[in-house]
Amino acid sequence: MPLGTLDRTPPPFFKQGPSALSKLMFFSALALFLMVADTRFKVTQPLRAAIATVLYPVQWLVMRPVLLARTGSEYFESLEAAQQGEEAARQKLALQSLRASQVEQLTLENARLRKLLALREQIRTPAQAAEVLYDAADPYSRKIIIDKGMTQGIVAGSPVIDESGVLGQVTRVLPLLSEVTLVIDRDQAIPVLNTRTGVRGVAFGDPVSQGGMLDLRFMPANTDVVQGDLLTTSGVDGVYPPGLPVAKVARVERRADSSFARIYCTPQALVNATRHVMVLTPVSAQIPQRPELDPKPAPAKKKDASK
Repeated sequence: MPLGTLDRTPPPFFKQGPSALSKLMFFSALALFLMVADTRFKVTQPLRAAIATVLYPVQWLVMRPVLLARTGSEYFESLEAAQQGEEAARQKLALQSLRASQVEQLTLENARLRKLLALREQIRTPAQAAEVLYDAADPYSRKIIIDKGMTQGIVAGSPVIDESGVLGQVTRVLPLLSEVTLVIDRDQAIPVLNTRTGVRGVAFGDPVSQGGMLDLRFMPANTDVVQGDLLTTSGVDGVYPPGLPVAKVARVERRADSSFARIYCTPQALVNATRHVMVLTPVSAQIPQRPELDPKPAPAKKKDASK
């Protein structure tokens, strides 16, 4: 048979569909569309919540060996370390009892002054305890996952603290879990107050420099800020209650070529080692709404004197 009469086309079994370039362009456009839709319209939020709810039992089972190992290491702690911890706790308790006696006197004086000035009492912030399960699997952010979610009444924007100070803020709420963004995250900012001078500012997260610190930005070079100053929440943002410890000033750099000082702060909270936290209700949610004023009655029409 002559070679020219042979059919050189491949059989249908080996025929390909769209080209690899067409597939790449299609799926790239689809991925870009989904990212924009998720960012603008939160279309994947219900799906993410459903997946997190389904995977929660699996996460719980996976965490059991970790918790058992952690509990076992704590059980086999040496007696000397335990005695040292007990001694430190006794000293701390004695110091706290001394401060408590001073606080009682200050509270009494404060109550008298408020009664004298007819000021209302400070809003008490409701809170509930939660436990840290694990760190979020995002290498470009500093977030943790806690075991309380929408079913326990957690809302987005709630402040989170530990025994030392402000830890972060709830940024995502799922039915059984919540995501907390730490104060050292680069996208986190918190209004603070210098307790020594009363100067307010805004502290931004700076996770890159020196293992995770805070950066007190936009402060003039001649600002009265020294190493060791304590920064607390100012309460002007309507989220954090005033007076919560945030950070301490670690280093102040003043340069001649800049009108702003570079201020590095160390967070007070245990951002890398905390296990139990308290989730507070945002201050804005505790302020009662302004009552609606009753509409003024319409003035009565005057009768025509000619009638």
